[in-house]
Amino acid sequence: MRRIDALGIGLGIFIAGGLAYVGLQLFGLDSQQAGIWSQVVLMLGLIGWLGTYVFRAVNQDMTYHQQREDYEQAFFQKRLDELTPEELAKIQAEVEQEKQSQV
Repeated sequence: MRRIDALGIGLGIFIAGGLAYVGLQLFGLDSQQAGIWSQVVLMLGLIGWLGTYVFRAVNQDMTYHQQREDYEQAFFQKRLDELTPEELAKIQAEVEQEKQSQV
């Protein structure tokens, strides 16, 4: 996420809080009650967002993890493409030998 995206999201949340406050006042609540309920709504939204963030972090479903996995796959594929057929056959023989020794 770019810095401008974070600023835009923060501004959007600030505006949403103000709109919730004004909407609650128009609905008939006094300013104190409208302030309390708009804060409750924003806090529930924050807790919900935090929950999704923690869930994605625990499951390693974050952008960083995906980018790192893609990089590692591309790196190993490039290294594999650089091997000569003789080196590739040697590595395959070693892998088969390890499989046989584990069984």
